[in-house]
Amino acid sequence: MTTPPAPATSTSPAPPPRSVLRDVAFLRLWAGTTASGLATWALPFVLGLAVLHRDLGAAGLGLVLAARTAGFLLSVAVGGVLADRHSRRAVVLWSALAAATAAPVLAGGLGRSLALMTAAAALAGAGQGACRPAFQALTAETVAPEHRQEANAATTLAVRASTLGGPALTALLAAFLDVRTLLLGIGLLWLVAAFVPGNGASPRADDSPPTSATDESTARPGLRTEFLEGIREARRHPWFLAGLAALAAVITLGYSSTSVVLPLISRDRYGTQWVLAAAMTAYTLGALGGALLIARRRPRSPGWAALAGLAAYGVAPLSLVLPVPPAVVVAAYAVAGVGIEWFNVPWFTATQREVAPDKLARVSSLDFLVSYGLAPLGLALIAPAVGVFGVTAVLGFCAATCLLVPALAALVPTTRHFARTAPPAPHRPGRRT
Repeated sequence: MTTPPAPATSTSPAPPPRSVLRDVAFLRLWAGTTASGLATWALPFVLGLAVLHRDLGAAGLGLVLAARTAGFLLSVAVGGVLADRHSRRAVVLWSALAAATAAPVLAGGLGRSLALMTAAAALAGAGQGACRPAFQALTAETVAPEHRQEANAATTLAVRASTLGGPALTALLAAFLDVRTLLLGIGLLWLVAAFVPGNGASPRADDSPPTSATDESTARPGLRTEFLEGIREARRHPWFLAGLAALAAVITLGYSSTSVVLPLISRDRYGTQWVLAAAMTAYTLGALGGALLIARRRPRSPGWAALAGLAAYGVAPLSLVLPVPPAVVVAAYAVAGVGIEWFNVPWFTATQREVAPDKLARVSSLDFLVSYGLAPLGLALIAPAVGVFGVTAVLGFCAATCLLVPALAALVPTTRHFARTAPPAPHRPGRRT
């Protein structure tokens, strides 16, 4: 009598969790990303409190914030290259530690040395910029493809919730803590961002430094060459270039025009700052709602749906052109908030899916360069344009641009699905395939 063979053991990987919110690795990454986003948002707000307390002048605040922006823009491209060259986790660690180091230096320079604060702000901005593309690429390493849209939605929900509740929380803390202590608290947030996330499932190449200058030169090209490789990768995806152009138009003209003109309209047309506060709150609430919706929805044409959401931002400047009741302005901003997340989440998800994994951080850095780099340029141009052409003409032009440029982008091949090849049609029972 022969013994029956033992059943074969399966070597296939365990199925992914039913929800990304049950994945400990993602929750650690989400906590780190949220901490970094909250720290990034909190710094200008806390420095604004320093102006109110007369520890920092208005001109000094402008200089410090400009240094932070310059540090961000200079480092985001370098951070993308480093995150593709080394471990994404290591880049997150060191960039977050750099931003954490800047916090006590800012606190030490407050009221004593503007030059020291400016240098520390540049270091903080460099840390913020370097970690952004690394976090984006680390998400692709940590989360299974079928859960990335939900993961990106959860991340943007945390960012929007921080924007909504952060001012009230900071103001409450300011009643018990001084500005220097709040700055140290920002440093603690960066320590969370540095140490809480875990390694991705697909770690990058070796983190150790080369053994010699000769090894460095023969093993890898320079930073500029590798960044240009990222640009060439981006050019392989027409949908990415079209979406980036539409995003640039909306940020430079739509976002900037509403940021500059809304306070004026609230004061001069409606005679109260309530409209300003209500519209900005409605925008954030709309973004929260948009992220919740897109976390589960899978439009048949995700690229077109995303571009339609981006175009929806045009209703915000349009509502400021027309003499409408305040409630219409508030509603328009809520629609714009829904639309911007209806674009952001599929956009991030498609980038993580379509871009070559070893170039993902560099391509993501292009996105962040546009998102953060063009906003100051638009803010600088809108005010002089209003003085020359008038509020109505500028807002009308910006609203038309927000509506038309995404529509033109939708005509570019591959934008319908944000993919170089269309996904196969889902099988439906009872239909021939």
